[in-house]
Amino acid sequence: MISLIDQMREMIDNALANGCPCILATAAADGEPDIGYKGSMMVFDGESLAYWERTRRQHLKNVSENPRVVVLFRDPKSRVNWRFHGVVTVHEQGPIRDQVMARTVKDELDKDPERKGAAVVIRVDKVTNLAGQVLQTR
Repeated sequence: MISLIDQMREMIDNALANGCPCILATAAADGEPDIGYKGSMMVFDGESLAYWERTRRQHLKNVSENPRVVVLFRDPKSRVNWRFHGVVTVHEQGPIRDQVMARTVKDELDKDPERKGAAVVIRVDKVTNLAGQVLQTR
């Protein structure tokens, strides 16, 4: 069962402000990988992460072709780390897009003044630590 706990919400929702933004790993349909920081990553609900996709570049293209992703969170100060494995749904419009935009950290939203971004919701199927130990699974 997936249950994103309060500690995860607190640490991930404040990751950018604490200097340890989450890293998103994606792969195109042909398998070409991509990785990058997502400063707007948040715990969306008890079993999902979400972020504001403001760049609309390679990550958005990749998740449209291959919705399987991994999100890495690591806080070196507290030595807390998680990997969230899941499947993406992109919301270009509608209430979920509005909810994610409303919760996106100001620094990230300010980089999208025309609000052309999309909400990306990741339904988490598995949570592991950096040693590969499965902490939660669907």
